[in-house]
Amino acid sequence: MRILGVEGTAWAASAAVYDTNTDSVFIETDAYQPESGGIHPREAAEHMSDAIPRVIETAMAEADGQIDAVSFSRGPGLGPCLRIVGTAARALSQSLDVPLLGVNHMVAHLEIGRQQSGFDSPICLNASGANAHVLGYRNGRYRVLGETMDTGVGNAIDKFTRHVGWSHPGGPKVEEAAKDGEYIDLPYVVKGMDFSFSGIMSAAKQAVDSGEAIEDVCFSLQENIFAMLTEVAERALSLTGRDELVLGGGVGQNARLREMLREMCDQRGAKFYAPEPRFLRDNAGMIAVLGKEMLDAGDTIPVTDSAVDSNFRPDEVAVSWRTDREEVFRNVGEREIRGAEATVSIGSERVTKRRTAKSYRHPQLDARLRKERTTLEARLTSDARRAGVPTPVVYDVDPAEACIEFEHVGEADLREDLTASRVRDVGRHLGVMHRAGIVHGDPTTRNVRCAGGDTPRNERAGDSREHDRTYFIDFGLGYHSDDVEDYAMDLHVFSQSLAGTSDVAEELRREFESAYSESGDERVVAQLREIEGRGRYQ
Repeated sequence: MRILGVEGTAWAASAAVYDTNTDSVFIETDAYQPESGGIHPREAAEHMSDAIPRVIETAMAEADGQIDAVSFSRGPGLGPCLRIVGTAARALSQSLDVPLLGVNHMVAHLEIGRQQSGFDSPICLNASGANAHVLGYRNGRYRVLGETMDTGVGNAIDKFTRHVGWSHPGGPKVEEAAKDGEYIDLPYVVKGMDFSFSGIMSAAKQAVDSGEAIEDVCFSLQENIFAMLTEVAERALSLTGRDELVLGGGVGQNARLREMLREMCDQRGAKFYAPEPRFLRDNAGMIAVLGKEMLDAGDTIPVTDSAVDSNFRPDEVAVSWRTDREEVFRNVGEREIRGAEATVSIGSERVTKRRTAKSYRHPQLDARLRKERTTLEARLTSDARRAGVPTPVVYDVDPAEACIEFEHVGEADLREDLTASRVRDVGRHLGVMHRAGIVHGDPTTRNVRCAGGDTPRNERAGDSREHDRTYFIDFGLGYHSDDVEDYAMDLHVFSQSLAGTSDVAEELRREFESAYSESGDERVVAQLREIEGRGRYQ
């Protein structure tokens, strides 16, 4: 069987043939190269219109004209480019009288890594020009566990290189210049499972303008941006209990990013896989390979329903070609838990948390983050408790050793037993926290602890003090703020963690937002809607 794939979401006009008899993929690509600046949508569409017939003709010749199905990228991407590809795919499907398959470009990035690696159910980090997000599979869909809050990682780097006068694409030029650089401080912005690149880009431009060596800025840019991506990938592994990670997207060709991800996985005993470069950048090969999986599942699409969607989110795709269910979480009931950035030793009355050194991060950056986060966690845990939010008592803190000793609270993470009443507790507590000007920074279902059953733990121990069912822990990414946007990001992070750990996430999310409105500010929920509309799938 031979599947023809056609890709054209932005800059790459590409066609490929996946031959299942030989398990080989032939790819022909004609990439758009702007004369200056970034991608110009009109010019990209003109290039697509001119190049798509040529690359398809070459791919068809490789297959001797024998095609059993046509798959194409329906989105996300630039609308004018997608429409050209969609029109070509429909015409081929009808003229050859073969099935048509509409593929989500982002899911294809994940699936090519999953299939080539042989992994069962990996987390996927997609780092491409217009996108930066983390995906994980749960019961029939790929869930967005984390994403950029402003611009894609590749586009962010390109904005910096345009500022210094370098031609497109900027990523390889930054990678080359970084080889001779030394570390300087730049912003590092991780918001729970999400990240932001606008601040670091502005700081990098200012550093160059103020006379910092371009090599030092490029080196530090890479170190911080890729460490942010790696940290969020590790948070996703920790949240879901997975131990497999695949990389997708054109920025994944950067050797330093792959090195960081591999080192992180090695540290936590996870497996890592990065496809060969031709499958990392935008390509029709991944569209053809996923098309075959969809064809086997009977997931074809009538021509009348095959309109492209420039905002086609990966979590909108019904993953028909997978029938596996979510496995039981790891780490449940263990006395020492390896989290995303710390090792937690659990005693009967006390818990000791040690932020371990991350060898993938530059030593200067790592030392700064471990000390800052340890200090913040101790301070904010106590501040939230004084505001009326259930948190553990802080017994001791050692910023130099990045170590904190807490009261042992709860008997399980929220992710292990999600109920509507507990999720409502989370909403109310976050509202109280925000009224006190405290941002948690990482309110996931792993960072809320629950008492067992309906009887509070300390009452069973003979202590009849007033007790809430849920406790907030892990304030290491928190801070004080009076900004509605910061509060809304807390809600966004929790909603994403529900999607990654619950089969009824939407129902729980409604309960969560309703409870938050009781104790919080309605403006925060309104701002949450604005944040959700920023998904970078264009």
